[in-house]
Amino acid sequence: MSDRLDGEKSEKVAWSAPRWLRGPRPTSVPGLVGTAVVVVGLLNLASGIFPRFRHSRVHAVAEVLPGAVSPLAASASLVVGILLLLLAHGLKRRKRRAWVAAVALLPVGIAAQLVYRHSVFGAVLSLGLLGFLIRYRREFAALPDPRSRWRAVANLVVLGGVSFGIGMVIVSSHPHRTVGSPSFGTRAEHVLWGLFGFEGPVVYTGGVDYTVGYSLGALGLLTVATTAYLAFRPERPAARLTDEDEQRLRELLARHGGRDSLGYFALRRDKGAVFSPSGKAAVCYRVVSGVMLASGDPIGDVEAWPGAIERFMEEARAHSWTPAVTGCSETGGQVWTRETGMDALELGDEAIVDVADFSLSGRAMRNVRQMVKRIERNGYTTRVRRVRDLEPEELARVQKAADAWRDTDTERGFSMALGRIDAEADGDAVIATAHQAPAEGEEPGPFGDLKAMQHFVPWGRDGISLELMRRDRSADPGMNELLIVAALQAAPELRIKQVSLNFAVFRSSLERGEKLGAGPVLRVWRGTLVFLSRWYQIESLYKFNDKFRPRWEPRFVVFRNSRDIPRIGLATLQAEGYLELPRVLRRRRAAEPRPCEHLEESVLAAGALEKVA
Repeated sequence: MSDRLDGEKSEKVAWSAPRWLRGPRPTSVPGLVGTAVVVVGLLNLASGIFPRFRHSRVHAVAEVLPGAVSPLAASASLVVGILLLLLAHGLKRRKRRAWVAAVALLPVGIAAQLVYRHSVFGAVLSLGLLGFLIRYRREFAALPDPRSRWRAVANLVVLGGVSFGIGMVIVSSHPHRTVGSPSFGTRAEHVLWGLFGFEGPVVYTGGVDYTVGYSLGALGLLTVATTAYLAFRPERPAARLTDEDEQRLRELLARHGGRDSLGYFALRRDKGAVFSPSGKAAVCYRVVSGVMLASGDPIGDVEAWPGAIERFMEEARAHSWTPAVTGCSETGGQVWTRETGMDALELGDEAIVDVADFSLSGRAMRNVRQMVKRIERNGYTTRVRRVRDLEPEELARVQKAADAWRDTDTERGFSMALGRIDAEADGDAVIATAHQAPAEGEEPGPFGDLKAMQHFVPWGRDGISLELMRRDRSADPGMNELLIVAALQAAPELRIKQVSLNFAVFRSSLERGEKLGAGPVLRVWRGTLVFLSRWYQIESLYKFNDKFRPRWEPRFVVFRNSRDIPRIGLATLQAEGYLELPRVLRRRRAAEPRPCEHLEESVLAAGALEKVA
């Protein structure tokens, strides 16, 4: 009886939960409006470009669609079509400014229907859409995204190119009204002059020159207007970790930092933080391509996690960002899914080595033992110290070497990358270095005898988590094995009991897929992962971690619904540095981090996802 009562009580609580906890509506008003606007915009665009379309039955339908502006001049159709297409994405994301623009545009459409076409039916439909938008105005309350000057540049380049292309189609779509046969260069010159509002060299008959001229001028005016709007609109700063937030996070980590090996990475300077009302927990995040991406578990007291998660979801809803979490633990995944109604998917496993159980003896460790002994015979030595114990000159040399040995121009890392080696801010971090004295008569390298280094960040009071791995390209293979073994052997002196290595994405699938009796679906999935390992070294990373006989801790990705997974995946790849947008489309960052380097040995080459995909 008590179980039944508990069940009824939980249902009642779930039913009375806030709107964002109950998931999305079955019918999305912003989504329907955005789709309708795309269709109307495309029809208006086509009617302005192609003369035959303006006399077709399809255009007769387009003229009475809600929001379709159909003045006599084709240039108005072009402007309205492009504006509607620009507004569609913002309306789908519930952006307030897109709603304001659409509400301001529709009365123009109503006037056009009545004055130019005398279409009562079209005006009524336009009025109906206007009323629909006003009725559901609360659905469009999302704040604007942070401004970027580069977006204005991108708009000028992209929309300018689109306007030129449309202009070429307009100039070339009246072959029977053109005087002579103008060449491609002449038509291009006519388009360029027309975009700036001047008359070009192409001559038309029958009044077509006015239509073409007004259309080109409207395209040019639209390009300039939208670029100016993006350049001068009010700025909202992007998420950055303030000094006050960092101090609060450090206090939380001092008390609860041992819960999650990813906790210390919350101190990256390019992350933002939202705190619970009590201040006892926080969620750190970064916004990438409209995805509000958190990594790892919330920081702080587990009992205060729901408050921080609620603030995170409120922030995502306020900006219409897609919420997602990558690399959370099983406990974190349970709390996230329980508090938000989102879903979770196992992403892979984290390799954790217990120092007390580690030993190089035994048959299982033979390959690692032989490799380490061979490297040591070649004259390599290792040193493992706290970062605060390094002399300033040596620390500066290590920092310069880490930058010089980066194998790509792109800085990588987000979920398990701190982005700096700093004795003052992160003195408890551990640095492991490999050294080899130059041979007799040989000049020392630019960094002296330093050949490789690894950087570990604190994980509570008695753990460390691997953050950075770099080596000189001229060093012998096996530097990563050498330094990991050196760190594990030196751990007792540093009072370290556990070491977190790397994240092996889809490890369990790789392991189960090669066992006897694995089903056909699992074998196909494993074969796909092995194929992808040609580029992302998924299998090699798993096998390398497995050398050290770790215990595997599962990590999860949390998402709102399955259709968000591709977008979250792309955002994660961008955040980790494995996928780049064109430079003009990327936002400028206040400080470029120096993130975690992906493993550089042949078996550890840049994995798609180091520790977390």
